Amino acid sequence: MEHTRIRQFNTRDTYPEQKIDNDLCQVVVARGATVFLRGQIGQDLETSKSVCIGDAAGQTEQAMHNIDMLLREAGGKLEHICKITIYLVDPRYREDVYRTVGKWLKGVHPVSTGIVVSALARPEWLVEVDAIAVIPD
Repeated sequence: MEHTRIRQFNTRDTYPEQKIDNDLCQVVVARGATVFLRGQIGQDLETSKSVCIGDAAGQTEQAMHNIDMLLREAGGKLEHICKITIYLVDPRYREDVYRTVGKWLKGVHPVSTGIVVSALARPEWLVEVDAIAVIPD
């Protein structure tokens, strides 16, 4: 049984002044095994090296790649994501970051929260994305 996604929308309608095209929803009613992913950043999980220094979209691409890989290792897939939280150190990165996330999550419609923070754990990290997924029974 799949998750129920309530009040689906696309950010292009909510934020017409921004060039963001993300499929989201207000509520996800999840069924199955819950998977909590640690916040992912622009870091190669195999080498622990930071990547795309100074490039928020590139760091987001790496973070989403990590999320995809970790979910697969847990027996899930991106379509099982119910909730994402995006942390930015500068609101000017929002469009680039959200476009990148939207590319990875097209058609998924998770619940999403965006937060601007003063810093992340390392000074070179510009964005962090965490996710909660529920793998259906």
